[in-house]
Amino acid sequence: MQELQEMLDFINDDIIWSQFVLVPLLLLTGLFLTIRLRLLQFHKLLHALWLALIRRKDRPDVEGDISHYQALSTALAATVGVGNIAGAALAINIGGPGALFWMWMTGLVGMATKYSEAVLGVKYRRKDSVGKQSGGPMFYLRHGLPGGLGMTLGFLFAVFGAIAAFGIGNGTQANTVAQQLEDVWTIPPMVTGAVLVILVAAVIIGGIKSIGRVAAGVVPVMVLIYIAITLFILLVHVGDIPAALGLVFTSAFTGSSAVGGFAGATVLVVIQQGVERGIFSNESGLGTGAIAAAAAKTDQPVRQGLVSMTQTFIDTLIVVTMTCLTIIVTGVWQVEEPEDGSLLTSRALEEGLGAVSPALGSLGGYIVALAVMIFAFTTLLGWSYYGDRCIDYLVGHRGVVPYRVLFVAVVFVGATAELDLVWTFSGIANGLMALPNLVGLILLAPIVVSETKRYFANPDWKDPDIKVPDVRS
Repeated sequence: MQELQEMLDFINDDIIWSQFVLVPLLLLTGLFLTIRLRLLQFHKLLHALWLALIRRKDRPDVEGDISHYQALSTALAATVGVGNIAGAALAINIGGPGALFWMWMTGLVGMATKYSEAVLGVKYRRKDSVGKQSGGPMFYLRHGLPGGLGMTLGFLFAVFGAIAAFGIGNGTQANTVAQQLEDVWTIPPMVTGAVLVILVAAVIIGGIKSIGRVAAGVVPVMVLIYIAITLFILLVHVGDIPAALGLVFTSAFTGSSAVGGFAGATVLVVIQQGVERGIFSNESGLGTGAIAAAAAKTDQPVRQGLVSMTQTFIDTLIVVTMTCLTIIVTGVWQVEEPEDGSLLTSRALEEGLGAVSPALGSLGGYIVALAVMIFAFTTLLGWSYYGDRCIDYLVGHRGVVPYRVLFVAVVFVGATAELDLVWTFSGIANGLMALPNLVGLILLAPIVVSETKRYFANPDWKDPDIKVPDVRS
């Protein structure tokens, strides 16, 4: 097992997620799209948030399986999970506070990436054999790029996506829940795994409509509660925030010196941790957001793109920031080798709330355990849909039910597997999934820009009840 772990670590850290492959490709693709779209994620953010969180619906006479609010909630369900609590904490513990800066950069340019994925996801979506809308990178790669190139990249994405769902969207989620419940309530991982199997199976049997309803009802409430608790801790430690932000900016470019139990990190480690964990958190560049967007009831690719890019903003610029700043201001980031990231976040909440009263401090572990359970559960739901769309693309509808059965079975395996192996596998699967998608986004950027210009050229674009003519390729 040790030899396997070392081999996977080498593939993940020194090849796929090295400073020569995915790290620069993800950042440069996001920066390229940001420039091509003329900083759209900044000057259209308020309108996008209005569409996503206040307006919540599109015109009733359009095709789709779920509302665009449910599509956003499904995407949030798949991303606001272990990556925000455990992944972000590990990034700070391994790379130091500067990793948060690179998570911010990944999120800011990732909004343009997420927008582009959603625009293409809706534009190139197709109905599957049972009449459901199906889309994502496999479709816009195949139908948007010429000949063999598009077919090859679309096939590779679907294969990697179907496999990746067992890592980032399954094993890591179940594993972290099991670790938390065992640590807080001494519940055996086998019991946690069995319960998760029953709950996940009960929801995903109903497909995207069932997943969308559960996500829309659960995710926003838990996100708001989690933000409120971490915001309270930051207000208690408000005097420490300027120093914490200073540490974030300085160590982002200088690395982190050893402090207490913290071993220190080079600049390359800081960047690698920030970008990799940032992508694990918001999935911008992986292409998964396009799969959820394609199910939305809309006839406007750009409008859905605006809604979808708010997912990255909420996920990374808000939730991850709250987690990381709480860890930094309470000083727990300096501890040596925590059992896993979620336990580090638990310690931060215990320290933060404990500064108010010991009774509140004792609640920290329970709060994180509850958040991890809900976030991880909804992430399992979202990724089950991503995986079955990839399988449907590869082998047709006959493969969907067997895939769902296997996905549910792996939930139990993930709950009882070794944590390091699961995390490393997830990193590799994510990277292999991102590569064909990023190539496609770069090549299809002119299509995204053209759609965007046409949409905003209409003087009534702010009115979501007005149909902007859609010229399909």
